[in-house]
Amino acid sequence: MTLQNRSRLFVFIFSFLVWLALTSIRDLEEVVAGLLVAALVSAIAGKFLITSEKSEHIIKRIFSAIKYLFKFLWEMVKANLHVAYIVINPYLPINPGIVKIKTKLTKDSALTVLTNSITLTPGTLTVDINPEKKEIYIHWIDVLSKDVEKNTKSIGGKFEKLLTEVFE
Repeated sequence: MTLQNRSRLFVFIFSFLVWLALTSIRDLEEVVAGLLVAALVSAIAGKFLITSEKSEHIIKRIFSAIKYLFKFLWEMVKANLHVAYIVINPYLPINPGIVKIKTKLTKDSALTVLTNSITLTPGTLTVDINPEKKEIYIHWIDVLSKDVEKNTKSIGGKFEKLLTEVFE
């Protein structure tokens, strides 16, 4: 099986499982619609997920992806609580601003997942990416430091190790 077809197959299976998780699977029509949507998504964008042969086994990458999902959900819960605390305490001093972080990720798919994870985490928003310099600019609701290394560790470092195991 070619690399492109393997990527499409993986996207099809993943898309269909997500469809099943988000619907109430009461009717055959919902399952058929999920199959059609998953086929359409894999036909259009399936070739972009897996772009190179990996030396690690696919099972290890899947476990890393599952660990990443739980890590992302945990970070999202913590960030939601932090933003809720800021909203409840309007006199709490905050320091919003744009910070720069560095990344070691090289694949477009890994960078996309990292920046989307940062944006989906409350209190942070990805503003710009410079892939040549491997820099990401982020608006942060409460800037804790102006040091790039500290910001990299506290924002991107949460996700980067697992994303490297999945994508790189």
